[in-house]
Amino acid sequence: MDTDTIPITGVEELEKHLDELLADPNLSPTHKLFDHVELQLTDANIPPLIPRLLPKITEILKQYQQDPAILCSLAIKLLGPVNFTQILSLASEEALIQALRSPAPSANILAMTVLEKAARSPGDAAILAMMNSVVTNFLTQWLSAPQVEVGEKASKVLGDLLDVDCDTRPPDGLSVNGMEITIRKPPGQGLMWRRIFHDRDVYHLILSLCSSNTLGSQQQSLAQGRLLRVLPRLAALNFRAVARTDFADLNQRYAKFNGNGGLLHFAALHMIDKEDMLVHLNLVDFFEVLLSIQRITPFSTYKMDNLKQLVSDATAQDDVLKAAIISLPERTVPEESEDLSRFVQEILNSQ
Repeated sequence: MDTDTIPITGVEELEKHLDELLADPNLSPTHKLFDHVELQLTDANIPPLIPRLLPKITEILKQYQQDPAILCSLAIKLLGPVNFTQILSLASEEALIQALRSPAPSANILAMTVLEKAARSPGDAAILAMMNSVVTNFLTQWLSAPQVEVGEKASKVLGDLLDVDCDTRPPDGLSVNGMEITIRKPPGQGLMWRRIFHDRDVYHLILSLCSSNTLGSQQQSLAQGRLLRVLPRLAALNFRAVARTDFADLNQRYAKFNGNGGLLHFAALHMIDKEDMLVHLNLVDFFEVLLSIQRITPFSTYKMDNLKQLVSDATAQDDVLKAAIISLPERTVPEESEDLSRFVQEILNSQ
């Protein structure tokens, strides 16, 4: 018998339990009811259950006082075959924002799983870009969530969204050391890029969370690390967007530097306390990844001039960083070592 046609058992009992949770937000969930249904789900048998279960789960999450992990797990499974625009008909922007703001990491992951679906097509990414409050709350949680799994999920979602939305991409995919950076696909509309890099409020948000100690020193260090890890991928997609900003006054306000250098310059030169050894290691890793990736991206004089100046400024009083960059070709895969060595020498010889 086709397993997709086998009736799912326990759905009625679960529906009744969801009604109980909806009536009493302080009630503890009966995990075995959720697990019993979730283990039977497939992409083929999920669709009829979505209108029966998902609206109730969404309403429960709005007021739930217990750990919502079991609810979020089932919701993620139910959303598997559903696309982004379909989800927007089932859950409001307000529900997404509430899940992003939740102190529960499972709720954050659920909301980010929804946003991740917008990375499947340029059209969906463009729709998300117009949801300003959702994007702002997503970025806030990306930088301010203390949980590693939330930060990692958000970093991947952000990179995937900007990848599919990029309107200037190399004709072929890019990979370094076997790691895929971007794949060959048609250009996007660029609306998410404009939201993140040309929206004053968003630029203000990122700089403030990464530099003004709003989050406290430990969380700020986490936020700085997350920004440093995502920037090399974004620079491979659109170097000019990350290298330049229209908001020079915010650079002066938060990082005390003049000029229109963008997030790349802020993060590489003005963001971290180099006396903090752990954060400084993040900076070293950032430069190593950045140069390894930029070596294989299309040549431009603008890119090379910016990289030379960036490395010159960063290594002027940082011998540890300079030594790491010089030795980088020795620590890469053999088939890329020689080309990377020539690239690094070209960057360093400008000093």
